[in-house]
Amino acid sequence: MKNFDDNLEHDGAEDEEMTVELDLDDGSHVTCAIVTILECRNQEYIVLLPLDENGENHEGEVWFYRYYEDKNDTNAEPRLEYIDDDEEYEIVEDAFDEYLDDAEFDEYV
Repeated sequence: MKNFDDNLEHDGAEDEEMTVELDLDDGSHVTCAIVTILECRNQEYIVLLPLDENGENHEGEVWFYRYYEDKNDTNAEPRLEYIDDDEEYEIVEDAFDEYLDDAEFDEYV
């Protein structure tokens, strides 16, 4: 994963998925679908699915970032932060695995 300047945007219509536009260190831009927001150890994390120019992800790769939202200021943009600690990243990865297991179980039932 790469650092970026964050910029969250909604596609517009309520039935469309939420996306985030990331500005990467190399100057390129990546649009990502927001998969979910998880809470681990009193910190929220966002799970992003990077999309290609056709709006698809063939590799199944997801990115995790710390997620901050000012609940008192409804006009403030959410902020994302790069996770550089391996232990913290693994905790979020495990929480996402649990999320996927729960989602798969819910679909099965």
